[in-house]
Amino acid sequence: MSKTITLRLDEALYRRFQTLAERDNRPLSNFIQTAALRFVESEQFVDEFEMDEIRTNRELSRSLKRGLKDAKAKRGRFV
Repeated sequence: MSKTITLRLDEALYRRFQTLAERDNRPLSNFIQTAALRFVESEQFVDEFEMDEIRTNRELSRSLKRGLKDAKAKRGRFV
């Protein structure tokens, strides 16, 4: 079920969002929702280049495996 929120924007930012929404031929609320979702996704997930760097980092892999092993054995203090 969708929820309604109130969002306060200054006039310049409102006009900017409204213009961009009109260019995409969609409602302002949909434009803001999509922009917020894209921001969250870009902050939450890594891109393919960063993931490749993570996969090839042997020390990081060893450290993650040790941490996983400790977590499964309920060793250490988790914060």
